[in-house]
Amino acid sequence: MHCTTRITDTVVWVGGSDRRLALFENLFPVPRGVAYNAYLIMDEKTALVDTVDASITGQFMDNVTHTLEGRPLDYLVVNHMEPDHCANIEALMLRFPNLKVVGNVKTLALIGQFYDMELKGRTLTVSEGEELSLGSRTLRFYFAPMVHWPEVMMTYDTREKILFSADAFGSFGALGGNLFNDEVDFDRDWLADARRYYGNIVGKYGPQVQAALKKVGGLEIRMICPLHGPVWRSSISYLLEKYNRWSLYQPEERAVAVMYGSMYGNTENAAQILAAELAQRGVKNTAVYDVSGTHVSYLIGEVFRCSHLVLAAPTYNNGIYPAMLNLLHDMKALNLQNRTVGIIENGSWMPVSGARMRAVLEEMKDMSVLEPVVTLKSSVKEDSLGRLKALADALTQSLTV
Repeated sequence: MHCTTRITDTVVWVGGSDRRLALFENLFPVPRGVAYNAYLIMDEKTALVDTVDASITGQFMDNVTHTLEGRPLDYLVVNHMEPDHCANIEALMLRFPNLKVVGNVKTLALIGQFYDMELKGRTLTVSEGEELSLGSRTLRFYFAPMVHWPEVMMTYDTREKILFSADAFGSFGALGGNLFNDEVDFDRDWLADARRYYGNIVGKYGPQVQAALKKVGGLEIRMICPLHGPVWRSSISYLLEKYNRWSLYQPEERAVAVMYGSMYGNTENAAQILAAELAQRGVKNTAVYDVSGTHVSYLIGEVFRCSHLVLAAPTYNNGIYPAMLNLLHDMKALNLQNRTVGIIENGSWMPVSGARMRAVLEEMKDMSVLEPVVTLKSSVKEDSLGRLKALADALTQSLTV
């Protein structure tokens, strides 16, 4: 049975949600599931904007055929060729023999890489800024390469002023009947997942996101329809500001996230003492995470949120504790920059994790390491307690600058 939502009189959401999926891209935990959005435009010609993941093909095909009410599907616009959005291209081409696939040169090349299907005479290749008339409206195409694949483009409905934005402006999380951003408490229920989605999926490509924002910045946008998460029909400037800040690697909040790795609890003790010292100095809402027990994708979401980080880890095999090394690896790979960092190291006979962490941070852009670096030899003693208090002072002062 179909399950659709009308976005306007002539644009219908025909996607669905998957709550059975445990790991998005077999990598990122999605305890709330994920939504796969697709949109069907009904005009003199019909156009479907993207498809969905194979996991919800049945629901999707019911939605499309119900919405068409016996009409043919004329165009399939492929904004993004990642398999969670393109898994149903062949099924649609078989069902609708006159369907034409609309994409750019890179789109069509990727279709050939993923699938063995005859495309001759059934494609329409578009260029930057090119338009496609559906009758009473025109679709205009804006390329957004590396947001976050090279073929990505966005489609703009010039009549309805809708931006179909591919993976940009998306979020983890299944939809619960309320499709629109103003039907949910976004800050409470969606912002953390939207930030985590951005940081882990798109975060490396800040300059490319900036280029895309400038490209569509002059458009009148009444609605943003991403491929995951809520559809935006209000507070568009709020969403654009978030993406602008994240893509410039500017912290979202003046806040501290303390992230520690601990083998036997001694480094954890130092992290907890530091957090308590910050509270005594009036610092509020400090977040503390065990890097061994928190999936790195959540930590990445927090490093995009917070202006100040504290990394605390024991020395392990003359290097950095592996879970902390994994976090640093992702921070560097995702191009994180413009953060202030405190360091706590531990080592019973040769504490070198601090120097190793500093070396990785120095390979990143505009990362400022606070003094003092706190060194523990096995556990917190009076001398290291004094240095923890000094680091708390330095963090507090830096937060107020």
